Amino acid sequence: MINFPALNPVAISLGPIKIYWYGIAYLVGFAAVWCLAQYRAKSRAFILTKDQITDLIFYGALGAVVGGRIGYVLFYHLPMFLANPLWLFAVWQGGMSFHGGFIGVAVAIYLYARSLGQPLLKLTDFLVPFVPIGLGLGRLANFINGELWGRPTDVPWGMVFPRADNLVRHPSQLYELFLEGVVLFIILWIYSNKPRPPGKVSGLFLIFYGLFRLLAEWFRAPDEQLGFIAFGWLTMGQLLSLPMIMLGLWLYLYFNKNPLKKGGFK
Repeated sequence: MINFPALNPVAISLGPIKIYWYGIAYLVGFAAVWCLAQYRAKSRAFILTKDQITDLIFYGALGAVVGGRIGYVLFYHLPMFLANPLWLFAVWQGGMSFHGGFIGVAVAIYLYARSLGQPLLKLTDFLVPFVPIGLGLGRLANFINGELWGRPTDVPWGMVFPRADNLVRHPSQLYELFLEGVVLFIILWIYSNKPRPPGKVSGLFLIFYGLFRLLAEWFRAPDEQLGFIAFGWLTMGQLLSLPMIMLGLWLYLYFNKNPLKKGGFK
């Protein structure tokens, strides 16, 4: 067993003002995405200007935050929302859902693509290789906060999370950091380094994120208020990942059969 490090979720405290590691993770993630996006845009003939790329990332970040909160409430706390709809705005209590954030980003990028008169998949193919940076930093923040812990285990690297109980558990946040952050970034960065038909990079992101999330959820404790939602083993995270995999396969295979198709979903 490895002792869980005594990490303070508050990174900086200035009187009544507290800055959490979670917030810093978001800021660092968005800054890193912006820098890499500008770098990659210079290395190839891209359809957006520097300012438009900045706007693209801004709207994507806005969609991630708004969609992430709405998704968390609807997917994981629907009864509470129905009893008190205003709880949706209780953001100080925390709670974000990746799948909700994904939907929020998709809507935001779709609207921005339409305003520019650009194909949706051209923008998503450009953007998704950078997404694992934010995912990895978010999982690191989960670990620092000692939340979203894993299932009980006897592996040598298991940890006791103070906010859970006295059981030794998988550090599933670190598994997700590695899979959704490091491995997914490497796959997408290498694959997108060469020109691909529209939708291929976006499809690959959906496929591998969904598969990695399915795998990681086997080691992650199910949400306390939901438990296993079917078959005695299926979690909400796994259920929400299945449509992502199917959509990714459709995108990847459909556009693979139509290599001359331009743009996609204008």
